[in-house]
Amino acid sequence: MIETLFFHHRVDIMRNATLTILIAILVLPSFSLADSTGAACVIYPADSDQSTATLPCRFYQAQGHVVITRSDGVEHDLLPVGETDGTYSDASGDTVYRQSDLGDQGLIFRFPEESVYVYWNTSMLEAADPGNPTEPFTTDDYDATALFRCKVAGEADYGSCPGGILRMAGGEASIVVLSPAGDRFTINFMADYVNATNREVSARLEGDIWMLEFDNGDRWEIPLAAIEGG
Repeated sequence: MIETLFFHHRVDIMRNATLTILIAILVLPSFSLADSTGAACVIYPADSDQSTATLPCRFYQAQGHVVITRSDGVEHDLLPVGETDGTYSDASGDTVYRQSDLGDQGLIFRFPEESVYVYWNTSMLEAADPGNPTEPFTTDDYDATALFRCKVAGEADYGSCPGGILRMAGGEASIVVLSPAGDRFTINFMADYVNATNREVSARLEGDIWMLEFDNGDRWEIPLAAIEGG
């Protein structure tokens, strides 16, 4: 009789423990559906191609809900609107649009008064090293580094953009560059073609300079000497 009571008592304990575990599983949030990451946010006033700030931010997304927390104290809390992908409503009730023009580099959110470019690569936030004008590229990782003439779409004047050069046999090379917007990508100069990662590019050789124009309107100039070395 005592053994029977003990057995039933153990069964009740196990049943209660199992029920407790099941309840815990049901009430725990589904973290697998959420995604949070540090990012770099570049802020542009509406209808302007001149940024006013580049700052650290944090991007959170779960089941369509997006939160962008900026280091300047601004937080964008965005809820999806209807069935239209990429359309949100912010805390003020304004409509916000998400665009994927940055490809795998990040996302763009268009607010009524400003646009927030969210970049996954945060290297643009790193403090500049005055002793290395081609930062973040160094000869520790590349055969050579250089500053290349570059300009963004709509700009009249060229600036300088850093790059790291990986040379190959036969006068070929891959050059990893950092754009004015903070995009890091690779331009491949092969014997029979020139291409770039994550974007389309048209290339023509003028004298000893490769003239590059990308699908977003950016222009670059890459000297043959940078590719071939020597």
